[in-house]
Amino acid sequence: MNRKPIWEALRPYVLIAPAMAGIGMFVVYPVIYLVYLSFHKYNLMNKAKSKFIGWDNFTQLLTRGDFYKALGNTAVYTLGVVVLTMLLSLLIAVWLNKKTRFNAVVQAGIFTPHIVSIVSVAFVWMWLMEPDQGVLNFVLRSLGIPASDWLQSSKTAMISVIIVSVWQSIGYYALIIVAALQSISPSIYEAAALDNASRFKVFTKITLPLISPQLFFILIIMTIGSFKVFDTVKIMTGGGPNGATDTLVYYIYGFRTTNIGYSAATSVVLMLIIGLLTFVYFRLLARKVHYQ
Repeated sequence: MNRKPIWEALRPYVLIAPAMAGIGMFVVYPVIYLVYLSFHKYNLMNKAKSKFIGWDNFTQLLTRGDFYKALGNTAVYTLGVVVLTMLLSLLIAVWLNKKTRFNAVVQAGIFTPHIVSIVSVAFVWMWLMEPDQGVLNFVLRSLGIPASDWLQSSKTAMISVIIVSVWQSIGYYALIIVAALQSISPSIYEAAALDNASRFKVFTKITLPLISPQLFFILIIMTIGSFKVFDTVKIMTGGGPNGATDTLVYYIYGFRTTNIGYSAATSVVLMLIIGLLTFVYFRLLARKVHYQ
């Protein structure tokens, strides 16, 4: 008689055990081992020379100018990608909100870059941004505008990488917002029309609050993803020119063989920064999110 109640109590834990085992193996353990490595001088080529050095990696990290430069580059990249992607995705979503065949084709088109390999995307954009024979400079010259150095100049390299990242992700987030817009009940807009509400007030007082959960989700996901950017920088600029696009993850990658402990310490700091930003987002913005 007691076996059934015991099984009922244990069944939820048994069902989630495989997932929790995967999380423990591929998330929890790597994080713990990362923290462990951050307190060691770890030589990948000769593990016998590895030793515990306490807070030395963190002390070295916080006194190096190249770390702060990489942190600043990452902040600029994150701000540019998040702001531009959210604004453009919202504008495109409002434009594609109506259910028509043309909009369906456009939605499929703008979503395509998101499913294409970033390697392919990066190489295509490198060809487009080629200084002498690139399509973008050809268009600029045709319009009487001076050509740009794009990826070859430290002044324009970061904005070039931001453009590529925004172009690839904008379709995905636009479709999320389109789905949110189409889930809003038409009766709400009908009630606003009866009150003679202007389009601006309808958008700011009705539409934005009702899609705020999706916008908040996009903000969190994009901020975390932007701070972890690596592949675009690795392929297109290699952190250059003159370290203009050297982001935190690429900075960590640079010490992958010479000083694993220092890379681990930088990764811990990056993890703390992302966690702090996420906490601030939830603290300041979560209350303004309107859940239906």
